[in-house]
Amino acid sequence: MTSEILIAGFGGQGILFAGKLLSYVGLIDGKEVSWLPSYGPAMRGGTCNCSVCVSDKPIGSPLVLNPDALIVMNAPSCDKFIGSVKEGGKAFIDSSFVGKERGDPRIDRYYIPATELARDNGLKGMANIIMLGKMIKETGLASFDAVKRAAEKTVPAGKADLVEANMRAIEIGAAN
Repeated sequence: MTSEILIAGFGGQGILFAGKLLSYVGLIDGKEVSWLPSYGPAMRGGTCNCSVCVSDKPIGSPLVLNPDALIVMNAPSCDKFIGSVKEGGKAFIDSSFVGKERGDPRIDRYYIPATELARDNGLKGMANIIMLGKMIKETGLASFDAVKRAAEKTVPAGKADLVEANMRAIEIGAAN
């Protein structure tokens, strides 16, 4: 089985880190993975997205054009990518920045106030990980044990204290 995920938002929202974490989750689970970052010339505040593929078989292309799962952190990204989600796919939308839209019967939409939840729980800057927690729960893509092991690999050694904060953010996302 192949899962194609697109994560999009503004630079500085942790889009690339969330994709990297998700890629490591796949590696830990013994899957084939690809991670393809894409960002505009202005890294902080500019547009940013990344394609992540997790598969049981070799991956033909790292570019995700029609994702099974879409995580969007802002309205411009939602406008740009929501129509590309495969029929039967899932869209995870940070409702702190994106208003609820009329539903599209082709896909399931999950509105999570991730930025507000991060702020209210003392996890500033971890809305991306809250969104990842919700996506992992709803798709069943990975175990939370694999997520913790991936966080231990991707969080820089100098910030090892953030592994537990990332796991709290994952749990908050899964619970919402």
